[in-house]
Amino acid sequence: MAASRCIRNRAIRAALLAVSLFFVTALPAAAQQPPGPPPPLPPARIIVTGSGSVTAPPDYAEIASGVTTQAKTAAAASDANAKAMAALNTALKTDGVAAEDIQTLRFSVSPVYGPPQQNNPPKVVGFAVANELAVKVRQIGKVGAILDSLIQAGATDSGSVQFLHSNMSQELDQARQKAMADARRKAELYAQGSGLKLAGVAWVTEVPAYTPPAPMAARAYAAAVPIAAGTDTLSVQITVGFETAP
Repeated sequence: MAASRCIRNRAIRAALLAVSLFFVTALPAAAQQPPGPPPPLPPARIIVTGSGSVTAPPDYAEIASGVTTQAKTAAAASDANAKAMAALNTALKTDGVAAEDIQTLRFSVSPVYGPPQQNNPPKVVGFAVANELAVKVRQIGKVGAILDSLIQAGATDSGSVQFLHSNMSQELDQARQKAMADARRKAELYAQGSGLKLAGVAWVTEVPAYTPPAPMAARAYAAAVPIAAGTDTLSVQITVGFETAP
């Protein structure tokens, strides 16, 4: 027993000696290793905004027009409105507007209240039916004549006229090209002043700046309404981040 205990103690002392020798030799070696290279700096970037615009005439118009009728009952008001709207549709067809270019924009039936009486809530004295159409006019030169036809046919809600573009995206593409050229021109100026060279484009964001003109209110005229579509300015603004090289 004594001999085995002695052998076990010697083994333990040998293991402890080996561990201590490992730390004595390994730690200085680790401490002598040179530090690694610092992490690379993020690439320098030049961020600019670019603007571009083009002018283009609208190629179609949209007219909002309709009829509001009143009667003692909702049924009577609806019947009167249907007859009036039939007259409007006939006028549009006569003017060459296709059926697929006529769409119901709004239809509503609402009560009409009489004047309030003392200590009593106002009473329903009838009903009003409103029906409004959105009419697409593909021949802009006929907008005035069509408005006049609607008014002569009995339109009570003359609505508004908007001049629009059917190829808006294609027209804006020209403005986008100009905006990108403007952004690159500015970035090159800043790079030259900073002693840098432009590299690739890191990112681009776009904020369309084009806003359709406000709808023009239509009024009753004795003759054809004189209307000029004119031209619109379509604009695009972008923000571009350029990578740089020293």
